[in-house]
Amino acid sequence: MTQSEEHKLHFDTLQLHAGQIPDSTTRACAVPIYASASFVFKDSEQGANIFALKEPGFLYSRIGNPTTDVFERRVAALENGAAAVAVSSGQAAQFLSIATICKAGDNIVSCSSLYGGTYNQFKVLFPRLGITTKFINSDDPEDFRKAIDENTKVLYTESIGNPQFRVPDFKALADIAHEAGIPFMVDNTLGAAGYIVKPIDYGADIVVHSATKWIGGHGTTIGGIGKFHLY
Repeated sequence: MTQSEEHKLHFDTLQLHAGQIPDSTTRACAVPIYASASFVFKDSEQGANIFALKEPGFLYSRIGNPTTDVFERRVAALENGAAAVAVSSGQAAQFLSIATICKAGDNIVSCSSLYGGTYNQFKVLFPRLGITTKFINSDDPEDFRKAIDENTKVLYTESIGNPQFRVPDFKALADIAHEAGIPFMVDNTLGAAGYIVKPIDYGADIVVHSATKWIGGHGTTIGGIGKFHLY
């Protein structure tokens, strides 16, 4: 099923079937759990092509795995994203996204109403790497605009603030970020994987989740995922 075909389906159907092709051998309707750390290539040429990203395939489960691949495709479909990357936690998804974009000397402009773990990462961890955060204690998008300078690389907010439930003006913040030439990044953990809100539809470029909460649903598993729009 193509992405354009998936986007025509209802949310309930997507959360059950998006990103999955039934196993050609067993015809199993559920996604198998692949525990393999590495994978076999049919020949050295295929191995070289997969390592060089010339053709799709799996080489090492830290990078990609058939089970997590379905999860990534499914959540991307739920959020109307182009692709997704599954990681070990929501904090890891956040760190991976920002550390990929920012370097020492750069800064983030962020709302101040944040999940405690996020605030700690922005306030304590990132400064050790030379990345600072400007916290905006306001819901006025213009206050975010005023804080952006030549070293700002990300505009960050939460779709529904945790724990204060503040909801930002997505479209205004997206426009401000794009005028500055930087990505608009949203933590959509409380947006329930797109069921309540899809930030990408309002201009977000990167969406991260703690999959531990609404996506996991039972408080028994820690996970994270980041979705990406074509920026």
